[in-house]
Amino acid sequence: PKTMTTRFFPAYPWDKSSLKSMPVDLQQFKKLDAYALEVNVKNSVEELVKALLKQARTDLEKVRAIWMWICHHIEYDVVGYHNKSQLSSKPRDVLQMGKSICEGYAELFEHMCSLAGIQCKKLSGHAKGHGYKTGQTFTGDSDHAWNAVYLEGRWHLLDSTWGSGSVDDSFTKFTYRYNEFYFLTHPALFINNHFPDNSNWQLLKPTLTLKEFENNMLHNSNFYMLGLLAAHPETPIIQTVNGKASVSVDCRSGTLFMFKLKGTDEHGLMTLKKHGMKLDIYPQKTGSHKLEIFAKPSKAEASDDVYKCVVEYVVECDSVDKAMRFPKALHQPVGPSWFSERQGFLRPSHRKPILHTNDGRCSLTFTLGKDISVLTSLHTDGSSLAENMGRRHVLQIHRGNQIELKVHLPHAGSFVLKIYSKKKSDPGNYDYIFNYLIRCLNTEVKWPAFPQSYSKWLQDYEILEPLSGLLPANRNVQFKLKMPGVAKVLVQAENTHPLTHNRGCWEGTCNTSGCREVFVMVHENANHSFYSHVLKYEVETQ
Repeated sequence: PKTMTTRFFPAYPWDKSSLKSMPVDLQQFKKLDAYALEVNVKNSVEELVKALLKQARTDLEKVRAIWMWICHHIEYDVVGYHNKSQLSSKPRDVLQMGKSICEGYAELFEHMCSLAGIQCKKLSGHAKGHGYKTGQTFTGDSDHAWNAVYLEGRWHLLDSTWGSGSVDDSFTKFTYRYNEFYFLTHPALFINNHFPDNSNWQLLKPTLTLKEFENNMLHNSNFYMLGLLAAHPETPIIQTVNGKASVSVDCRSGTLFMFKLKGTDEHGLMTLKKHGMKLDIYPQKTGSHKLEIFAKPSKAEASDDVYKCVVEYVVECDSVDKAMRFPKALHQPVGPSWFSERQGFLRPSHRKPILHTNDGRCSLTFTLGKDISVLTSLHTDGSSLAENMGRRHVLQIHRGNQIELKVHLPHAGSFVLKIYSKKKSDPGNYDYIFNYLIRCLNTEVKWPAFPQSYSKWLQDYEILEPLSGLLPANRNVQFKLKMPGVAKVLVQAENTHPLTHNRGCWEGTCNTSGCREVFVMVHENANHSFYSHVLKYEVETQ
């Protein structure tokens, strides 16, 4: 066999060109893969290889057929793992039993390749596999085995144990789950969780030291299979600075993310970017916290429509930033993104996830896509905002395809503005789209809700005054409303006050004495004899 004067792969890290160490067209393997899965020969390894090679011409195809067969017919021996003395890794025994541990997978692979006339080596070393703890060190004998095969003038790496499936946390049950990632993996990605005893078999120039291997981020295969490119920081243990830690992930595009810090997503602020995500974490307890980042493609096939864990950190927190406690209602990610744009909320006036207001008021604008109806609500911890009141602290104003959301906070604190939408033509419910965090530190703030509006209040109507839904008692109050295309507008207090039409606005005054409620009513056209209620104001009690 050729000695290791093989061509090495260029310097680590990964050049992001391909997940494989040679060009592989999986579509072209479809027929071969299907054939290999059906081969059912158990009496001898020689007979099995002979059968598999019937459909394979090139060396690459031969290796592929052997790989496919092993990944789908040999299961990991969880019982044997706990009692290695009884275990044989001889290819013939592995074939007979139909199960083995990594040693047996690698020996069977090597033997089948040699029968097929392909150079193959069994490699051993340390792996960040089952039971690996973030940041741990590796000592003593190697704990895993895999293979290198010689194809088209150079060596390539593969791991049929990890290609075949996975073992549960308690290490008592194996599940077949084919993983394409470990077939001819690019060495710069393979080194992420495989460290060979002989560093030449990293196939990298320069090679990594064991210490570098231990300190490097573990990206599991989902990370690369989902098209993610990098995660920052690049070390698995993060220290908070003044109670805060930041993480980001880069990806090609259109990926959705979520995170869990000690199993919950309450103590962070995640924003979605076109090419990834950014996350600021504010643990509310000191100590060590496990942080998991999950991802899924936004245009997922039904089968892939689950978030998969792509990277794990440990966050070491030595001080807590109490000011960064978020309301329970806050939903991740926060702020606008390509996702809210795709749902028809274009050109947001505020691109950041947090809005700060000193006087307790703020206003956001968007250009709306066609045929969109919007619903908004304001939430905070505690009972100060009941469900129906949460809606009345946000006012929608439509001008053409522009929407303005005016927010008046009932008091100081942290609030969540949630935005829902549906197609106007759809009868169904509104879908949640995105949310903002609004903060106000000014304890003087105390805005009343906006007036209550009814179904006859149309999208192109606008209140100019009074904006407050709570009117002073025994006063003359000035009304000014934009209500195009109606015949008459009245304000009903103790008495009825008609408004007059003036330059596109309905204007007039109304006296609030002697009543608890004031209604605005509209006569939609001159032929109607009845009025529709469109707005309701409360009057302050004496």
